[in-house]
Amino acid sequence: MKKILLIFAFVATVLATNAQNIQLHYDLGEGRKFFTTTVEMFKPDSWGSTFFFIDMDYSADTRNIDNGISLAYWEIARAFKWNETQKIMPRVEFNGGILKLDGDNSPFIPIENVWIAGLERTWASADFSKIFTLQTNYKYIQEKESASFQLTGVWTVQMLENKLTFTGFADFWKEGMDWTFNGEDDTDFRFLTEPQLWYNPCKNFSFGTEIELSNNFVGDEFAVKPTLAVKYTF
Repeated sequence: MKKILLIFAFVATVLATNAQNIQLHYDLGEGRKFFTTTVEMFKPDSWGSTFFFIDMDYSADTRNIDNGISLAYWEIARAFKWNETQKIMPRVEFNGGILKLDGDNSPFIPIENVWIAGLERTWASADFSKIFTLQTNYKYIQEKESASFQLTGVWTVQMLENKLTFTGFADFWKEGMDWTFNGEDDTDFRFLTEPQLWYNPCKNFSFGTEIELSNNFVGDEFAVKPTLAVKYTF
């Protein structure tokens, strides 16, 4: 799950507001059927903005976890600015986590630490109902990829007088993966996108869906993993 996202940092800066939310997703993907919580925060200031999210899976899926958390993962990012008319912002990011693969008593497996540095550019309509951010990044995956890259697009579209929100992100990056465990990489590139559609009956509460679309993300295949979700915005 990812981000509701870096694009809102731009909106928050313009409107001088903060955005924090908590989401509860029920994963309907094949062999999954578990809950995930996501906590997100954006905080703008005079020098840019900070974003983070934390995902936790409460799993009874093919990982064979019947009690407790099977995955904990977080990302934190900082974008920098030095004036209000700046169009391109430098950014840095860190990602990391842990994962259980099989059974309640199995050990946690580290998810590689990732350091990212790059630039981002945001475009917005006059009323900020349509916003898109493009990021180009250098990506270092500890003990795995010392010279990788990542391209990220983040968007949000407000519709029906803000009653309906379409938001999401798409990542494409270089990372060799040995899915067959034969000592050779089966792929050098990975793709992940998570569009979300939210209905907002009031300012704080939303319900909707997220659809994870990926290729070479979990296994060497294209996968579709929908969720049903609720969200509370503080």
